[in-house]
Amino acid sequence: MNLPSCTSADHTEPTTPPLPIPQEAFDWYDEYAHGIIDRRTFMARLGQLSAVGFSMPVLLGALMPNYAKAEQVSFNDPDIKARFAKFPSPQGHGEGRGYLVVPTALKGKAPVVLVVHENRGLNPYIADVARRLAKDGFVAFAPDALHSLGGYPGNDDEGRSMQSSLDRAKIEQDFIAAAKFLKAHELSNGKLGAVGFCFGGYIVNLLAAAVPDVLNAGVPFYGTPAAKELRKNIKAPMLIQLAEIDQRVNAAWAEYEQDLKAAGVEYAMHMYPKCNHGFHNDSTGRYDAENAKLAWERTIAFFKKHLG
Repeated sequence: MNLPSCTSADHTEPTTPPLPIPQEAFDWYDEYAHGIIDRRTFMARLGQLSAVGFSMPVLLGALMPNYAKAEQVSFNDPDIKARFAKFPSPQGHGEGRGYLVVPTALKGKAPVVLVVHENRGLNPYIADVARRLAKDGFVAFAPDALHSLGGYPGNDDEGRSMQSSLDRAKIEQDFIAAAKFLKAHELSNGKLGAVGFCFGGYIVNLLAAAVPDVLNAGVPFYGTPAAKELRKNIKAPMLIQLAEIDQRVNAAWAEYEQDLKAAGVEYAMHMYPKCNHGFHNDSTGRYDAENAKLAWERTIAFFKKHLG
């Protein structure tokens, strides 16, 4: 029997699997993204990992957002119609603007859901979340806190700097105005939900406490609670989504839960194991596909139950 000869084309060298990104890199990114450390400190810390085999491009590629990965629903999807809409915000920045997405097949009215971005403006991931909601039959509206400065600038670093330059109290009033605008919209059935991520999770908690007669259901993803003196006002059912590896946010949960119980609020909390803050965001290395899918399924079911 003649055996085939081995040529260079047949021979492949074994490859070494990439090293897993160490947890401290995700922790440093979280500190950087939330203004606890500056960019120079963040980059210096990442540089320490080069000694154990990581290149800076690999680290930044895993940590920084790549929004090409975040489009689950195309803006050209025939099941939705998207446009931008403005709303008055007299106690905020005077005028707000957001991304309004409507199911194409909608006849009459539907439940409405406010989508609240992180601390960097209306980026492509948040716009995609609004489209996902419209695919499930909701009218979704995602305001941009950066509208008064010209809108999301196209990158998160600049967007984060822009948002931090604004008066936080006015930003909060902009989102309160957006919630009222959306609930009263001609396509609204009068039932308002809100979902938000990080800073947006805080805004959902704030809406529940500051305008309890406006919000009908809230889903904060890894968001801190509203001021303690406001929490007694909460009426809306709440679905709290937390990540196990998120000590900064989770530190507030025990007290918040006691306040929800004292106020008689219907709530559920899910702690997603081995997940980082931002695990639902599919544009970064913190994304956990399995848990993000489960959390989103729970979100949609919660809104369908409470918004009708």
